[in-house]
Amino acid sequence: MPEEHKPYHHGNLVPVLIETTITLIEEIGAENVTVREVAKRAGVSAGAPFRHFKSKTALMTAVAEQAIERLLEAVNAAQDPALEDDPLAQIERIGIGYLNWVRHNPTHFQVISNRELIDFESSVLAVQLNAVIRQRMAELLTRARDQGDLAPGLEVDTVILGCRAMVYGLARMYADGHFPEWQPGGEPFDWMKRTLSAMMVRLRA
Repeated sequence: MPEEHKPYHHGNLVPVLIETTITLIEEIGAENVTVREVAKRAGVSAGAPFRHFKSKTALMTAVAEQAIERLLEAVNAAQDPALEDDPLAQIERIGIGYLNWVRHNPTHFQVISNRELIDFESSVLAVQLNAVIRQRMAELLTRARDQGDLAPGLEVDTVILGCRAMVYGLARMYADGHFPEWQPGGEPFDWMKRTLSAMMVRLRA
């Protein structure tokens, strides 16, 4: 009597699909990933992922959600309770946490930074977690301004954007492999931290 083949079932398919997608991005690039190939690698039917994700964009957005969850964890872990009376030092720690996250999660960074791959605004989770980081920065910079620690004439919103641009630019250079041509000597993460520290000096009163 022939062996009966039962359908393959994952106990929790969503994280499997997300991790499989990340692996594929690392192997063939995000633009070449298909939901069909993700399903094949995950060992499920071609239609199984569509029970959870209606499109490749939805799947990539789920990867982005995981990315920003890990980013928030990295930012929070970088905060130093001993520096709470020095809000600008805590701002610098947020930047270091971000850069450290990029160093350890380059694929996540590539996905979340490409708005053509994901539908960021449709993700309540991603928007909320991003807002948590921004609100923490706003609170710290407002406190720095009120304490007289922020250089005169600087507006909180402008500084938030400037900090974001600086850290994102350094992260982009790291992810795209630009450091060898701009700073041939030394470890890129050390250069990123030194550059961030130099910018923070300019913010102080």
